[in-house]
Amino acid sequence: MADGSDTTLTLERPAQDLVSGIKGFMRDHGGATAVIEYVGRRGARIVLVGGDGAWGDRVAPSTDVARAACEQAGVTLENSWERELIELMRPSNDLWRSMSKRTLSR
Repeated sequence: MADGSDTTLTLERPAQDLVSGIKGFMRDHGGATAVIEYVGRRGARIVLVGGDGAWGDRVAPSTDVARAACEQAGVTLENSWERELIELMRPSNDLWRSMSKRTLSR
């Protein structure tokens, strides 16, 4: 590789820790549904919404890797944010507090 090269390596398969993290979230929260969001050069964000309303996220190097990880983990994948999925989400009190601090500080 030449000095100063800015090429990057794209993974074709998801890392095992990404898949196991998704499976762990599903196990802890009674299943899960996922939505994949493209976040530019950083890759893709997998937002997981548990059966109990808890939510979390994981980051993958690309949307293809994110889809493959969700498929391997056996999580249901939604194409977009549907009303039923949004209504299932239950933000924690800590999240509400942090959001209100951001609004008040502006």
